[in-house]
Amino acid sequence: MDLKLLEQITQAFGPSGYEQEVRDLIYQEVKSYADEIQVNPLGTLVAYRAAKQGQGQPQRLMLAAHMDEIGLMVTHVEEKGFLRFTSVGGVRPLNRIGGRARFQDGTVGVVYVERREDTRSTPELRHLYLDVGAESRETCPFKVGDVASFFGPLVKQGSRLISKAMDDRIGCYILMEVLRRLEAPAYDVFFAFTTQEEITLSGARTTGYQVEPDIAIAIDVTATGDTPKALPMEVVLGKGPAIKVKDSGMIAHPRVRQMLVEAAVRSQVPYQMEVLVGGTTDAAAIQLVRSGVPSGALSVPCRYVHSPSEMVDASDVEHAIEMLTTLLTTPPQ
Repeated sequence: MDLKLLEQITQAFGPSGYEQEVRDLIYQEVKSYADEIQVNPLGTLVAYRAAKQGQGQPQRLMLAAHMDEIGLMVTHVEEKGFLRFTSVGGVRPLNRIGGRARFQDGTVGVVYVERREDTRSTPELRHLYLDVGAESRETCPFKVGDVASFFGPLVKQGSRLISKAMDDRIGCYILMEVLRRLEAPAYDVFFAFTTQEEITLSGARTTGYQVEPDIAIAIDVTATGDTPKALPMEVVLGKGPAIKVKDSGMIAHPRVRQMLVEAAVRSQVPYQMEVLVGGTTDAAAIQLVRSGVPSGALSVPCRYVHSPSEMVDASDVEHAIEMLTTLLTTPPQ
């Protein structure tokens, strides 16, 4: 595993709608492996690899991983320079108290909770503020509409990898690795590094409309059922990537699900089946474009999703790369 690349991509600044730093990094990494690269009007980067000769009329297969991460947007600057904010994506207040947030210029602030008379209830976002060290509204360098991402460096402990923004930079890393290893694709493959998944899925929806794929697969993270008192779920770290059956936004197409299962068997890698109660992926949007696209998802098991310390297992990442490379080089039945 290229830990230097993974560190670069997880630590890059990229809340929804502000993915340029991530996109520029990905472009530099994939430009020598793609036959063509485009950036569409909403900022999604699409790297194209043509099917090898002799495939007849190849099917068009789109792989999607989103570049954006959750974050904060300033809504008000108080008289003493403290910042109030709203969420960009699924921000949970309890995951933020005492943590740090980083603005695009590198400024780091502390997220904390105001004093409350009733501490029995869970604090809401309106109870939190961001302290960037300013002494007044006039000396505060930020204004309404400025955005910040969360602060959480990459750490490797054994096979476990911990960082902010594993959702979904680990999916982007997987796509980059598959593109690098792919030698003789059996499909016309479109590697889509999408924007704004965390808020509207708009990058995936518009790119799906643009590409007109015959098949689409989203690469994203999913929750696990292997932590204390976790919601019962048959997905655990280190037991292989998870092939989605259903989430709150879609039912995976049986054909795509079977393609992934067969690719896992041919690759001789472990896999799990995923039913996710809450949350969805880019596939939910892609499947609805034009007359419909058979879509599915391959998920990397991830603990502590939407926190600054998302945890995945390196073996699940490698097995996902192997599965997808096998799928793309096997002619469709």
